[in-house]
Amino acid sequence: MNQIDPMDAADARNFVVGDTAHAEVDGFRHQVDEIFLKVDRLEQSVNEIEQFYLTLKKKQQTGSKGSSIVKDKDKERHVPSIKKQQQEAARREAAAAKRMQELMRQFGTILRQISQHKWAWPFMQPVDVEGLGLHDYYEVIDKPMDFSTIKNQMEAKDGTGYKNVREICSDVRLVFKNAMKYNDERSDVHVMAKTLLAKFEEKWLQLLPKVTEEEKRREEEEAEALLDMQLAQEAAQAKMARDISNEIYEVDMQLDELRELVVQNCRKISTEEKRKLGAALTKLSPEDLSKALEIVAENNPSFQATAEEVDLDIDAQSESTLWRLKFFVKDALEVHAKSSASTGGGNNQNHTNSNNINSNNKRKKEICDAIARTAKKKTKKPSS
Repeated sequence: MNQIDPMDAADARNFVVGDTAHAEVDGFRHQVDEIFLKVDRLEQSVNEIEQFYLTLKKKQQTGSKGSSIVKDKDKERHVPSIKKQQQEAARREAAAAKRMQELMRQFGTILRQISQHKWAWPFMQPVDVEGLGLHDYYEVIDKPMDFSTIKNQMEAKDGTGYKNVREICSDVRLVFKNAMKYNDERSDVHVMAKTLLAKFEEKWLQLLPKVTEEEKRREEEEAEALLDMQLAQEAAQAKMARDISNEIYEVDMQLDELRELVVQNCRKISTEEKRKLGAALTKLSPEDLSKALEIVAENNPSFQATAEEVDLDIDAQSESTLWRLKFFVKDALEVHAKSSASTGGGNNQNHTNSNNINSNNKRKKEICDAIARTAKKKTKKPSS
């Protein structure tokens, strides 16, 4: 993906000089402002995509190895859009709820058979704690339960009822276990509860395979739906990344066209300005001088900005490069002047920094000598 250099937009503002009409200047600035807005929007989108993939990477690292293998295996299959998957999820949820309702209906048959047993009468209604004088009942029993309470929850229509068969099974067991816990094992109620619990477990084992099969099916469907949703999100993010790449390319092209248009409307840099520019380059810090050479290299692929020997011909540079150099040098020297004034000329550098400066100055001197040699060649008269 191409990178957008904010300097390009700044150049477009500064290129327009001389006799260019004020209206044209405003037009150029308006275009640059639009580019800035577009770049900000693209940058925000790029950050969102990066955040998505960072989150995805963390999930993959914390996930099981098996799930990763399944995901890689299924990546090539066709994945519906996120909207279609949401619709399919709603349909699948409704179908699963309908199947669970059928299992609960079958469980209701078991519950009726147990409640019709001759020993079921003590468990049909909530325990009459006050009437029977069971003052310690709530100290022993944490959650009272009875068949009428179970029946009411099974028939509830307000969303407060049981969601699956295992919840009902747990409460039926609780009815008998509460009775066995509170009553002595030799008491009639304890024996009745123990007997009915055994009968219930026999009947529950007959229904259990269907319950297990449904739970396994539900788990597989949810895992598949989760995988499809993740792949759909990845596909959407990948498409967004491609679109952003295309937009960045269009912005690059727009900047190039704008730069050329501005150059066509600006005056040519004079010979005197070129001479002053060459002299100003020798005043740059080693770091800024390297940046200036990078500007030259951008429009001149054969120019080696980092070579040991640099031969910079100011007259051979394009108007675009010269204007960029001019404004860069001007800004760099102003910043350097302010920095020198605020630090008192930098007289308190330590020995290590002095060695670094000497090394940088040596490199700077070599480049400046090369600029001077090139200028000398241009001004030297040919021999007769």
